[in-house]
Amino acid sequence: MYPALLREPALRVAEKIITSVARWKNARCLRFSPTSSLSVPRRTGTVPTLLYMHVPFCEELCPYCSFNRVKFQEELARPYFEALRKEVLMYKALGYDFAALYVGGGTPTILMDELAATIALIRTHFAIAEISIETNPNHLTPDNLAALKEMGVNRLSVGVQTFDDELLKALNRYHKYGSGRDIAQRLHYAQGIFDTLNVDLMFNFPMQTLRMLEKDLATIIGLGVDQVTYYPLMSSSQTQEKMQQELGKVNYARGREFYTKVTDTLASHYTATTAWCFSRNDKMIDEYAVHYEEYAGLGSGAIGHIGGSAYANTFDIEAYTQKVNAGVLPIAAKRDFSLRDRLCYDFLMKLFGLRLNLSSVNEKHGVDMSYELWPEILFFRLIRGLTRQGDELQLTKHGRYYWLLMMREFFIGVNNFRDYCRAQIEEKREIA
Repeated sequence: MYPALLREPALRVAEKIITSVARWKNARCLRFSPTSSLSVPRRTGTVPTLLYMHVPFCEELCPYCSFNRVKFQEELARPYFEALRKEVLMYKALGYDFAALYVGGGTPTILMDELAATIALIRTHFAIAEISIETNPNHLTPDNLAALKEMGVNRLSVGVQTFDDELLKALNRYHKYGSGRDIAQRLHYAQGIFDTLNVDLMFNFPMQTLRMLEKDLATIIGLGVDQVTYYPLMSSSQTQEKMQQELGKVNYARGREFYTKVTDTLASHYTATTAWCFSRNDKMIDEYAVHYEEYAGLGSGAIGHIGGSAYANTFDIEAYTQKVNAGVLPIAAKRDFSLRDRLCYDFLMKLFGLRLNLSSVNEKHGVDMSYELWPEILFFRLIRGLTRQGDELQLTKHGRYYWLLMMREFFIGVNNFRDYCRAQIEEKREIA
């Protein structure tokens, strides 16, 4: 065992290597090919598949968010929901039968009647066993909660980010959702209605202190919610530049200190189900790619992963509606992955869920992952990120942070791709 002072520099070097390589690999994999067929194959296998549906409307836009979202306009949103229902039927015509539904945004609960009609259609046509929906604290009203329960929602995920009033004000959330005390009270009354009440929190905002983080952790433990997802800040490069002007520069060097505080504090109250999700029960999680090897992305700006290919729907909401109404899948970009790319994807996603069964992955791909990815596996074992127990690779405590770094860079890469797509829309509009 090395002394702590000798181990710390080695950990820092490992973090820098992981971050740099992950950033490079993600940038390469997210170069969508203009020559790929912009279509989704007919359903042929039996792999459990999730339906991800994107609702890109928000009452106000948070400065750190890079998802495809626009300010809510009812005259734009209602035709959008109608188009969503038509896109659902397109996948039905292609033979898909989804096992679960995840509705993200944006703010999916912004038009409850449209959301209810869309979920009713989905449940009519597909054998959906789990429904997870994102919402915001101001939508936790008795009427909304009752309506969501009636829709069959199993898991409600509430975007809180922080309970600190000063940070809420800096993030332009205080005037929308109230004080941290108000938000906590809303969460208290929402408990017990669904199988899982998840709270999304974030760490490493520029002006966030360790004391702020400790108070947030004390609040969430006091509430005793079913599940906590604690994300690192992972905005796109462009969003980070804008955020720096309002909040200050993101300091990634302190991420491990913050993450250690989160994991150590939650350890006696929750069980880690991924590197950043902590649960009291074995229920659906935000990172559905851990449990579902394939997922279809429906809605403007949605990203899907089916048959070894990733694809993205158009980020232009009006163009999305027009294409779907014309009976055309609104896919704007697609990338077909090589065998090694698919193995790397499974390596990342499965181990993000803390363990990977080698036999299962080898059977899926028809090759030996230990042989194909021996450099990656050896590297993470040398830096004490992985152990092998029989036929399983498992993350160590160090490994959980390494995987958080890789997932952070993965989502920053995805968010950079989203910014690129939005920029393309603006260019087209300027030319027109």
